[in-house]
Amino acid sequence: MNLTRWSLRLPGTQRRNAATPAGGATGVRTGGADQEHPPPDQGPDQGGPDPGEDRSPGRSPGHSAPQGTQQSAPQSRTQPRAQGQDLRGRSRDRGGRDTERQAGAAVRGIDARAVHELLGQVPAPVALVHGPDHRVAYVNEAYAAVFGARTPGTPARHGLSELAELGLLPLMDQVRRSGTPRSLKSRRVAGRSRDSFYTFTCTPVRLAGLSGTAAATAPAASATGTETSLGVLIFASDVTDQVVSAERLRESESRQRAAAVTLQRSLLPQKQEQPDDLRVAATYRPGGTDAAIGGDWYDVIPLGAGRTALVIGDVMGRGVRAAAVMGQLRTAVRAYARLDLPPHEVIQLLDGLAAEIDPSQIATCLYAVHDPNEDHLVFASAGHLPIFVRRPDGTVHRATEPTGPPLGTGGWTHTSGITPFPPGALAVLCTDGLVERRDADIDEGLAALEEALTGSPGTGHTTPQIICDRLLRSLGIGEGHDDDVAILVMARPERDTDVAGLFRGAALDLLGGIEATPRARAFADGVLASWRFPDELRELGVLATSELVANSLQHGKAPMRLRLRRTDRRLIVEVTDGDENLPRRRHPAPADEAGRGISIVAAIATDWGTRLLPDGGKSVWAEFTLPTQRRTGS
Repeated sequence: MNLTRWSLRLPGTQRRNAATPAGGATGVRTGGADQEHPPPDQGPDQGGPDPGEDRSPGRSPGHSAPQGTQQSAPQSRTQPRAQGQDLRGRSRDRGGRDTERQAGAAVRGIDARAVHELLGQVPAPVALVHGPDHRVAYVNEAYAAVFGARTPGTPARHGLSELAELGLLPLMDQVRRSGTPRSLKSRRVAGRSRDSFYTFTCTPVRLAGLSGTAAATAPAASATGTETSLGVLIFASDVTDQVVSAERLRESESRQRAAAVTLQRSLLPQKQEQPDDLRVAATYRPGGTDAAIGGDWYDVIPLGAGRTALVIGDVMGRGVRAAAVMGQLRTAVRAYARLDLPPHEVIQLLDGLAAEIDPSQIATCLYAVHDPNEDHLVFASAGHLPIFVRRPDGTVHRATEPTGPPLGTGGWTHTSGITPFPPGALAVLCTDGLVERRDADIDEGLAALEEALTGSPGTGHTTPQIICDRLLRSLGIGEGHDDDVAILVMARPERDTDVAGLFRGAALDLLGGIEATPRARAFADGVLASWRFPDELRELGVLATSELVANSLQHGKAPMRLRLRRTDRRLIVEVTDGDENLPRRRHPAPADEAGRGISIVAAIATDWGTRLLPDGGKSVWAEFTLPTQRRTGS
């Protein structure tokens, strides 16, 4: 801030300075108290001496004056130098110039009278202080209107107490020492009707010609200049409107983000399914601080007969469009899952649907199925990250194959893969926001995830939710993460002796013939009685067994098998055979003698369903919910 140049441009300022006697106190000074600069419009060619020339009597005659100085030589010879006149009183000595460089060459000087004339016209609050204790030299009317009138000569700690409360005094000390302007932004100032916000800018200046009380409090400046002539100009800029607007903008963005996150979460499962044979936990973290939402999603879908589908996907991009595509894909997955199709067929159907929804929208998906009667997971992937399986011995396996291109590409035949998942194992499904970073390869993130999962406790000493939180911490997912993150963790616990009795199973191979149905009824009655089921539930289970076996004998073919299974929450009756024609529920007329078997099963069971087997044939099953008092008994 060059206040010297401002003061010299004011109307009448140059004339007043020209009329001031030599050695006057109102000159613009940058060195000692009796040293002054020539005005900017008067150069050496107009009679001023060369600033680098030594005018002392002992000057070496070998030094010649500049051309502009020689033109004024006749006039200077007619005036004796003993009279103390040095070319219109504008001499500078080399010692003062050296002191100026050491005391602060970056500090500008201003005329005391120019202060009142210039700063009095500024509509913003301005204060001028000087000396080590920052004594008040001047405050303009705008400053007095905001903070009140101030007495010149009072130290700032007492005279400008509002600056001390705002923490401005240490900044003023720093500005005075370094000679560098500094600012303090958006400070609240209490007002009579409302609070205001000001940005304070402190600029170093050198004061000359102090008058009145301010001059009385400053020690006299020596010929080489002293620190007491250094001052600080405090300029307060009213930024209340900007601060209020920024706060309103932040509040609006916060509301929009809250609405976006609410929309995103409403598209995710509202209640986490907990299968009988698995413990499942999921975590979703929205990324970024803007109102845009991502397309990460997950789902846990009961398939019946104790089987469970676990799904995770990611629609690339952010915004309402990505969320809308994600919602459509999630709904479609649940519809396809009810058909109990193999994983690769579900992915194949999703591939075609994604191309119809938006061919330009890239999406990935992984669909896995867990069957409690098997020690593995069956899965299919469309461009998604692999499944991480932590075995009971603590080692981690990545199920990377098979995988296909992302959804919507078309022209690809997806296939299903198998990965071991024995009791005591833990599986993790996640989106790329957990492992992908802009400054690192994704393989590094996958390795970090594998390492974090390797060091986690086993299923007997932790829970899936603790694993989710551990992974977020290990991979540095915090509030400022720039991408959405979805994690789905499932554990298959090992049953101890007390709980193992609640999870039992029994199977019977049916050879066909007229004795197959009575034999199946007798087997079911004996097994259910050994499981200490109530008589009503045992009779319903036997009736369902009889109808399902009779239907299989009439419409199916060998091999046929009856399987009974109980968990801590339900009884499952399942019959398999080698025929692939799925039975459907009919509505027989009153006079019809056949077609009522499936209708009877649907009427007495909590749920029922059918599915094709991977190796050929079909399965027809029925579920019965256990009474509450029997869920924990054996």
